[in-house]
Amino acid sequence: MSTLQDRVAVVTGAGKGIGRGIARALASRGAAIAAVGRTQENLDETCRQLHEIGVRAEAFPGDVSATHEISGIVQRIVAAFGRIDVLVNNAYTGVLGPLADMSDEEFQRGFHSGPFATFAFMKACHPHLRDAAEGNIINLVSSTMVRWDQSNYGAYVAAKAAVRSLTRAAAAEWGAEGIRVNAIAPLGRSPALAGWIDDNPDESAEFLKTVPLGYVGDCEEDIGRAVTMLVGPDARYLTGATIPLDGGQSHF
Repeated sequence: MSTLQDRVAVVTGAGKGIGRGIARALASRGAAIAAVGRTQENLDETCRQLHEIGVRAEAFPGDVSATHEISGIVQRIVAAFGRIDVLVNNAYTGVLGPLADMSDEEFQRGFHSGPFATFAFMKACHPHLRDAAEGNIINLVSSTMVRWDQSNYGAYVAAKAAVRSLTRAAAAEWGAEGIRVNAIAPLGRSPALAGWIDDNPDESAEFLKTVPLGYVGDCEEDIGRAVTMLVGPDARYLTGATIPLDGGQSHF
């Protein structure tokens, strides 16, 4: 299937985990990939895998927390590819822990890489997505936002809730320009989560009991392929939504 042939997708945090899985899935549908991330080596490996699929892929190293640099990254992507059709805001770096023990800098870290970076990429990509006629944005949030006990996740859920609100606002403002904006809340087997599962077999077994489908999603097969559907023609009437890709664990 080549439903995204001749499209260009920007994926942040594309060096590993869910970001790489999304990039691979988009590439499998024909999209060229601009892979953004902090670690050149990881980005190079992602691009190597995408070249094996048979698509164009280039690495654009950068820390999304440095929001003043994002406009320049987008300009370099447009110079290289000539267009942007899809933006996936996946990158995030934050701190977990009790709110009372958290410094201002630690609390704000997730906002710089989360809603601040997401907004900066959205704004910089906006004119190119508008020109694409069928522009799409996918922002990553978290089912932790609707968990009854958010202890030790306060900074994280605050940042992700801001991204979800930003998604809704942009969907309302940019729909008339042909840009759809949706959010996903994934439960994907990232390297960090896979490591926790392997190191904590009893606790992870209890965790899996809360997932009706009984497993943690594969980053490409379960998360990435859903993203390809969301940015493709079959979901053309969907915008402003938050889609839980978590095997039924959360209730939005």
